Amino acid sequence: MSRLLPWEPVVVTPGAVHMPGWLDAASRRDLAAACLDWADRAGGFRSPHMPRGGVMSVGITCLGWHWHPYRYSRTVDDGDGRPVPPFPGWLGDLGRAAAAAACAVDGHVRGPTPAGSTDPVDSYRPDVALINRYGPPARMGMHVDRDERSPAPVVSLSIGSSCVFRFGTPRGRGRPWTDVVLESGDAFVFGGPARMAYHGVTKILPGTADPDLVLGGDRLNVTIRQSGLVGPWGRVAGEDGA
Repeated sequence: MSRLLPWEPVVVTPGAVHMPGWLDAASRRDLAAACLDWADRAGGFRSPHMPRGGVMSVGITCLGWHWHPYRYSRTVDDGDGRPVPPFPGWLGDLGRAAAAAACAVDGHVRGPTPAGSTDPVDSYRPDVALINRYGPPARMGMHVDRDERSPAPVVSLSIGSSCVFRFGTPRGRGRPWTDVVLESGDAFVFGGPARMAYHGVTKILPGTADPDLVLGGDRLNVTIRQSGLVGPWGRVAGEDGA
């Protein structure tokens, strides 16, 4: 397992950048409070049932679009059917800032952009977020974020307890992979050639709770994405405010 130095952005593989300590203490507190509020408005964190009968050990709530294996909808279809809380503009701004910071470290992150573009994230319009809550025993198996139609980067923000995040390749769940310790306040951005890489969380590290947050030993992970799905009035989600 590779332990990355604090505060120094590291290119894990072309298109994937780990930025330790990207969120300061105040930002972590604000984001944690927002996540708990969003979960309340969505009916709480839920553990999705997988098509083959398994139940995820991670609790999930969503913004903008509701994810359940393996599709998006505008309502909590595997719950009480309520509308999904809207994706807030300030969270999109946070995602764009993280994507820009990662692109400054590794230009591969940007992926496809409009012809003649000079801004590495000018086409990044995130419209969905998945908030994952990991209790101490929770894990996330190796998987690919393939339910979005947009090739735009994924921005992952960590708050609370630390975890071991395993980042592999698009070729499959097996080796090679890199194990990275993600701590409270870290950002991890992947796009371009790494956008369809397999990744997961192998364990939550005991005794690493963030003292600034009221999460106990839990970890919150906010993944910010651009769905590319058609939203209301036929617009592509993430464009023109859709």
